[in-house]
Amino acid sequence: MLKYKICGLMEIAPSILAADFSRLGDEVRSVQKGGAAMIHVDVMDGHFVPNISIGIPVVRSLRRVTDIVLDCHLMIANPDRYAVEFVQAGADMVSVHQEACPHLHRTLTAIRSAGASPGVVLNPGTPIQSLDETLELVDYVLLMSVNPGFGGQEFIPGVLDKVRRLRGLRDQHGLSFRIEIDGGITLHNIADAARAGCDIIVAGTSIFGAPDPAEAFTALSRAAERAVALEV
Repeated sequence: MLKYKICGLMEIAPSILAADFSRLGDEVRSVQKGGAAMIHVDVMDGHFVPNISIGIPVVRSLRRVTDIVLDCHLMIANPDRYAVEFVQAGADMVSVHQEACPHLHRTLTAIRSAGASPGVVLNPGTPIQSLDETLELVDYVLLMSVNPGFGGQEFIPGVLDKVRRLRGLRDQHGLSFRIEIDGGITLHNIADAARAGCDIIVAGTSIFGAPDPAEAFTALSRAAERAVALEV
């Protein structure tokens, strides 16, 4: 049984990559108070991406201090080796890069068998057609709207067309995976992401870089909800 069943509501996932690591528990609790039901955990190994961030011990520590959904995004060169360990550490969702997985079917199946929701990630330059044979295996697809590796980068607007095309594929094949976007999300573009069809929107600097992360989370959530409401 999955530890976390992805629901049908749009969610904002604060990324702790931009949080103050000296008070990480407090940072997570602050966005929970603002209404966050999920946090995004960026795992970088210095090989697949040119940066090193956090790993399994931090996920295990987060699990001890919060029951919030942990959405772990593995930006690592050998996800087959570690994906299940992240589930065992407390991750509810684990996503791996198509570009890093020579045996993507096996990796996604292992994540689900371990009890987490499996997701697949595409870099901005990777076509969605590369997922034709695996879309039925995932609970969500994460589209990067920056080139992964660093927080605070500028949003790549062309990824929104990719979101719309992926949403079309989902409808065409009667699938139920959710669409997540990550990178450069601010109050200025979150409405565009919501209207394009994103179900999960990751935001880091625009939340944890604000004076009050809870207020920043609420502002982003309201902007996304208004955008969707106007489309109905």
